[in-house]
Amino acid sequence: MLGFFTYFVFKIYILKMDNFSSKKGIYTTMKGELLMNYEKLFSLIDSKKDDMFNDRRWLHEHPELSYEEKETSEYIYKHYENNKNVKVEKNIGGYGVKVTIDSGKPGKTVALRADFDALPITEDTGLDYASKNKGVMHACGHDAHTAYMMTLADCLVEMKDDFSGKIVIIHQPAEEMPPGGSSFMIKDGVLDGVDNIFGCHVMSQLDFGKVYYHKGPTQQARAKFVATVKGTGGHGAAPHEANDAIVIASNLVMSLQTIVSRRLNPMTPGVVTIGSFDGKGQFNIIKDSVTLEGDVRCMSDDARVLIEKEVRNICEGLAKAYSCEIELDYKNDYPVLMNDDEMTQLVVDAVKEAKIPEVVGVEDCGPQAQSEDFSYYSQKIPASFFYIGAKPDGKAYPHHHPKFTINEDSMIIAAKAMGAVALKYLNEK
Repeated sequence: MLGFFTYFVFKIYILKMDNFSSKKGIYTTMKGELLMNYEKLFSLIDSKKDDMFNDRRWLHEHPELSYEEKETSEYIYKHYENNKNVKVEKNIGGYGVKVTIDSGKPGKTVALRADFDALPITEDTGLDYASKNKGVMHACGHDAHTAYMMTLADCLVEMKDDFSGKIVIIHQPAEEMPPGGSSFMIKDGVLDGVDNIFGCHVMSQLDFGKVYYHKGPTQQARAKFVATVKGTGGHGAAPHEANDAIVIASNLVMSLQTIVSRRLNPMTPGVVTIGSFDGKGQFNIIKDSVTLEGDVRCMSDDARVLIEKEVRNICEGLAKAYSCEIELDYKNDYPVLMNDDEMTQLVVDAVKEAKIPEVVGVEDCGPQAQSEDFSYYSQKIPASFFYIGAKPDGKAYPHHHPKFTINEDSMIIAAKAMGAVALKYLNEK
């Protein structure tokens, strides 16, 4: 009897091991196929490098401001218009373009986002393909985002048989200007049916050849306020008969600085900046009105609520103290960009296992100070936003600078990294 029982247990063990070996074999096969798909994708991207660079340079020469990107949108739409293997839709949330690549096989749906608006900056790069639109410049790299994504989309269309599910390409306008183009595209349903979304940004001051990431709160929330101090004008020789708006506004500037230093937890990031003090008048006339414009950045919703509360309290308190009126217009716009841990780990794993030839490192860059309207997507579905080192040869100027430029080869890395993420996401069971 004992011998039969021993035989029975041993037989079950053998069957389980056979099943494990079978599953392991399937996993090994899947991983091998994925590595082959990476190589196929990279070869396709390399073959389209010239087209990518030409698209970027045309876009760089023809920048358009947020909510005015009519020609840019049309350029993108025409790129896909005659491709029968995709569904292309325009005027999504304004000038947005949505492209759907359907493998025809059941699976998840992933969105890949690239923005395409420019900034009100006069270019001073000396590039052969510098902006032809006076006072407007691609000084943040959105031309590069658009160009790499157009090329990547073409490659992924050619690889429809190599993945399951759908890929939604989001070409988004108006990232630079609140309330942000992403909010309007979301209202128009661009995320309907989408499970997860990824985006990336070329960074002129991060080392070329590296891909950067961060989990959790990654880019700051932002708010803007305008405070108008209304005093009583008068003669400079008789200040007692007036209520000097410049003195009151100056006190307001200094008082607002105490929010971060004395109200916010020292371990909680936050910034309050007064970027404009409109108090110009005449030397012997006491101003009756001064307008301040302020910028707020923080890395948590709690800090966001606290800072707004304190700005309002200070304005109300000073208005009482100086017997004047202070009108405050306070508007929150982009929220904190939250990178989902699982999706961000997928980015790291995909870039590492794909062994992209141009990539020399994958690093956690930590939280970033700038704000980004990709945050609206991350509020709706689990998302990850990562960064591509794009430091050029010579001096690296910051984003939003008249001399801003990038190493164009960073677009190749962006396309390969994002493509690897998409393929891994759609092929993982």
